[in-house]
Amino acid sequence: MRLIRPLAVGLGGLVLALALPAGTALASNGTFTWLGPGGKTFSLQNPPDNRCLDMSQEARGARNALKQPVAVYSGKRCTGQKTRLAPGKVAPSGARFASVVFNPR
Repeated sequence: MRLIRPLAVGLGGLVLALALPAGTALASNGTFTWLGPGGKTFSLQNPPDNRCLDMSQEARGARNALKQPVAVYSGKRCTGQKTRLAPGKVAPSGARFASVVFNPR
């Protein structure tokens, strides 16, 4: 009985992977990078479009290396002051943000 559950979960994941389209039509293409605590660089590859993502820790110096625009917000849940970054643009290194939307509508 203990073997059946992991096997079913594994097969279910495989079925989902095969059922999804091969492309990334609902994702921005490229890389979004920012500075976290201690100046450490973090990045996100091909993030999802039109979805608000909250930062779990300090974030500043957003760098948009995507082909689509990005909007960073001073507050969680995409509230507060909004700063829009066009493709290839960089926010000032000290500009903090708490949430982000990729390819906002």
